[in-house]
Formats: sequence, C-alpha cells, structure tokens
Amino acid sequence: MTTTTPGRTDSLVDVVGLSVGHHHELDADATLGSGAATGCTVVLAPHGATGAVDVRGGGPGTRETDLLDPSHSVRKVHAIVLTGGSAYGLAAADGVMRWLEEHGHGIAMGEPDQVVPIVPAAVIFDLPVGDWRTRPTAEFGYRAADSASHTVLSGSVGAGVGARAGALKGGVGTASVVVTDGPAKGITVSALMVANPVGTVFDPATGLPWGVATVGAAAFGLRPPVAAEVSAARDLIAKSTVLNTTIGVVATDAVLGKAALRRVAVAGHDGLARAIRPAHSPLDGDTIFALSTGIHPVHHPAGVPDAFPPDLPVVDAVCTAAAEVVEKAIVDAVLSATPVAGIPTYRELFPSALRS
Repeated sequence: MTTTTPGRTDSLVDVVGLSVGHHHELDADATLGSGAATGCTVVLAPHGATGAVDVRGGGPGTRETDLLDPSHSVRKVHAIVLTGGSAYGLAAADGVMRWLEEHGHGIAMGEPDQVVPIVPAAVIFDLPVGDWRTRPTAEFGYRAADSASHTVLSGSVGAGVGARAGALKGGVGTASVVVTDGPAKGITVSALMVANPVGTVFDPATGLPWGVATVGAAAFGLRPPVAAEVSAARDLIAKSTVLNTTIGVVATDAVLGKAALRRVAVAGHDGLARAIRPAHSPLDGDTIFALSTGIHPVHHPAGVPDAFPPDLPVVDAVCTAAAEVVEKAIVDAVLSATPVAGIPTYRELFPSALRS
C-alpha cells in the first residue's frame, strides 16, 4: 500500500538528496513554427545517486545510457538532464557538467578540483513548436542546474514548454508516494515526467485522463466532463507532426543497486502505458531513468528463497510504487499545462471536469 504523506510536496524531491531546476525560453507570441518555445529540466544529485535506465520507445535521443547498464563499472550519476530540442538539446548536458565541475561535484580523479561529473540525458522532439532553430544549449543546462531547488514547478516549464501530448498541451509533471506497509514500509518513491507522446492522454469515451484509473478522478480534483465537451474533444484534428517522446526520472531513497534500479525503471514504463495510449510507439523515444539516493536502509525479510536476491520483496514494492507515481506524474503534467503556441490544454477542453 502507498500513500501521499501530509507535509510532503508530492514531488520528485520528496526523495532526500535530489533537487530540480528548469530553464526555458518562451515568447509570448510563440506559434507553431515561430517564436521561442523550448527548454530543459535538470534533476540534480550532486553527491551522487545510483542510477539505471530503461529505454522503450522506437526513436530515443539519449546520452550516457550505456554507462548505466548494471554490468558496467560506474554506479553513481550526479544529474539527469531532460530536454527539448531533439538531438540538438543534448548539448544542455554540457552546461550541467560545467556547473557540477565548478562546484566540485563528480567522480574524483586525482587533485581535489579534478572531477568528472556523470550526466545522462534524454530528449523530446519539440522543434516544430516555436522556432525550429531555438533549442536548448549548454547555457540552458547551466542555468537550470544553477536554479535547482526543492520547489518543483509543473506544467509548461523547462523541458515541458514545447511538449505536446497527443492533441493536447503536454508538460512536466511530478508525484510521490510513501510505502505504508510490508518490507518496504517507510520508503519514498517519486517521479518527474515530461509528457510529449504521440498517443492520447485522455479517454475519448469519458474525457477523463487515462492515468486517473489507479487512484480515481477525485484524487486529482476531477469529475467526468459533460458530453458536449467530450464530443468536441473527439473531433480535434489528430496530431499532425511527429512531436513525440515521454521521458522522466523515478527515484527512491531505498538502498538499491543498479540491477534492482533497472527493474524500477522498467516498472515505471507500466505507469507510462497506463497514462498514455498507445505508448512506446516507433515514433516515441520513451526513456525512464531510475535513481537511488540510498538514505533509507533496506531490511531483508526472512523466507526469500536462496535463488532470489534477499531484497526482492522490497524491490517488488518499490516497482509497484514506481508505476503509480509515473502514472500520476503524467496526469499532473497534463492538468498543469498552460497554453503555448495555440495548443489546447486539458483545462480548456474540459472545463466542466474541474471541481471548484
């Protein structure tokens, strides 16, 4: 069982040791094809977090993902970059590396100031929203890292500025839960997602986001919209460009190794598939990173067969929570999105779904 605990932020940074920064350029008069409308989002773990990744989409744009293979030597990462700009946007990771090096964070390689920060990254394809030639640079990444804090903004910010979710405006969303019982009791699991899929994020029969199924529409302050709004939404012209890819980070404070975290990243994609239909298409580059800050010790329950890892019941519980927070984070992205470049938002299409 999982729950959101009072006093928590219901965001990625509920996992101690992480902070989030955004930087974007957005012109007030941006339209499809003109004006700046792009950005990047940085998840900082400056003192190092164990990392893993799972790539499910058919068209990914990534950096340093091979390093995260459980069989490879480096265990710790110092930041994750989620960025617009397609492959061009990977340049934002250079700026994050510069910021980390200036602050002394990275793998120590000799003298105190000789460090190599590890900064994996993934991109969304948002180039047709706004000016094609305006895309995140190293300066974007540096500024996002420099702005990182424990206040996490959702919606049309950072990497979510140019995001589009099917026919709707996409964006950045976040969520967290605490496991309340079983061998993983007290462990926090959180997610931050950038929703920019080819697939749809709402049920055309009801108008409700697909991702409310697990916890219920009321948990998001929603009710079924009126029939006229649902009918009008169904008549929207389908997404006319190959704007695509949902990327994000799942995090936990549990002490988990790279192999276990890989399973957590895999499970995160279950939540993605609940909230987006279809998911993992040949046109998407769906990528989820998993991080462990290792603050919460893991107790090995008795009775686990010798053939399995002793922490398997804990990993199983964290995986279940990972799917839940990814699903919730994608709903948060869609509900928090504000208008950009004339792309309609969920709140504009379904005003009757919003509880006063």
